[in-house]
Amino acid sequence: MSQPKEKSSNPLKELLSGQFLVGHRISKNWPFILFLSILGMVMIASSHNAQRKVYEISKLRNQMKELNSVQVEKRSALMKESMEYKVLERTEALGLVKTKTPPIQVNIPNNE
Repeated sequence: MSQPKEKSSNPLKELLSGQFLVGHRISKNWPFILFLSILGMVMIASSHNAQRKVYEISKLRNQMKELNSVQVEKRSALMKESMEYKVLERTEALGLVKTKTPPIQVNIPNNE
């Protein structure tokens, strides 16, 4: 007795060949498949957007570090230029000299 062969449906073969998309059972699931496809595209776009922002933040951090180092250099140069001996050198070029006598403090009494 020979038994009739049943049609064995290999799910992996159906998946790889794409036959599951054209079967009569799947036609009712097309809206869900489209929804999943659109959701996947939105997730990919969101991931790319987040990665672009991470690169931009990294670039801005590097710029901030460079500008901070420039600011430190300028501040130290200003500190050196505002030292007393530097100010005296520049004022002597204008003909001004440092006085030998200290300044006099003037006190004005409050008239109440």
